[in-house]
Amino acid sequence: MEGDGAVAGLGNGSGSAQVDGKVLQAFQKIFVQVQNILDQNRLLINEINQNHESKIPDNLTRNVGLIRELNNNIRRVVDLYADLSSSLSKSVETSSDGVSGGRSAGKRDRAA
Repeated sequence: MEGDGAVAGLGNGSGSAQVDGKVLQAFQKIFVQVQNILDQNRLLINEINQNHESKIPDNLTRNVGLIRELNNNIRRVVDLYADLSSSLSKSVETSSDGVSGGRSAGKRDRAA
């Protein structure tokens, strides 16, 4: 998949927050789901365009349902990205808490 490098890069950055393998797997799962929906949307849009160009009443009527399906798919993508954003925020918070907690303890140990 094209986005694999970007997903793998999350855990290899030089920032203080390191994302573990489980989180990366969850992200990759979401990205695969999004890509599948987008692929389906491409097919829906092609069919909608063909139906529109044909100007056949039955095809135009069918477009109503296809457009609804397209709308629902877009909603699903938005929801998946919202879940991804939430997961990333939680992961960074958890990782930052662990890092800062470790640093504070280390400073206290050296001061003693």
